[in-house]
Amino acid sequence: MPRFKDQAICIRHIDWSESSQIVSLLTAAHGKIRGVAKGAKRMSPGCIARFSGGIDLLTGGQIVATTRPSTELATLTEWDLQQPYPHLHEHLGAQRLAMYGADACNAMLADHDPHPDVHDALSHFVLRLVDPDAHAGALLRFQWSLIDGCGYRPVLDTDVVKDDALPPQAAYTFDPIRGGFTTVDGTGTKGPWGVRRETVELLRAAAAGSATGSARSVQRANRLLCAYMRVLLDRHLPTMDFVLGSRA
Repeated sequence: MPRFKDQAICIRHIDWSESSQIVSLLTAAHGKIRGVAKGAKRMSPGCIARFSGGIDLLTGGQIVATTRPSTELATLTEWDLQQPYPHLHEHLGAQRLAMYGADACNAMLADHDPHPDVHDALSHFVLRLVDPDAHAGALLRFQWSLIDGCGYRPVLDTDVVKDDALPPQAAYTFDPIRGGFTTVDGTGTKGPWGVRRETVELLRAAAAGSATGSARSVQRANRLLCAYMRVLLDRHLPTMDFVLGSRA
């Protein structure tokens, strides 16, 4: 039974019994893992010492766990709470966006497929949600990092239909199947999606590590990336409503 220690963020959990939990954790070095935390909810001194009083959704800490080839679930033996992210309990908008981030990571990532950059992106995203004015920019950086880290970075400089350099113009069409922009109308089999030039420029800035722009342009870019992930997943996550709106 390999034993390992890693940094982790809880992205999903359910009660397994009165005293135990089943959790999904995004770890830094071991990817997304699902595990059983036996006794995590007990209030005995020994269990509190091993599990910091339980593993809550959207908290960060260090885990110690073991895995077995015969089961998909790891056995969590220790949880040291390090990031309780208290601001998520004080601001509803921050909580909703963090829940979307957790859902998106859970859906986009396969089990045991390490993505340390995505783990770091989710951690930084949740931390930035402490400032309500920074929510939109933090969301854009997170979504870009997740999509890029999973290998679906949108093509920003080449027309994905004509295979030529994308010329400067007022608007483009985004084709989610080809994963990029084109000057040809009506190519998107899930759209087409009309996109303004400033949105493309903002995504180029995000690719370079920046996400600054007008509030409306950042919102449009966030909606585009969220809708793109919905096509990649071929399903709608309920928390996507927090980004797209309930009628999207």
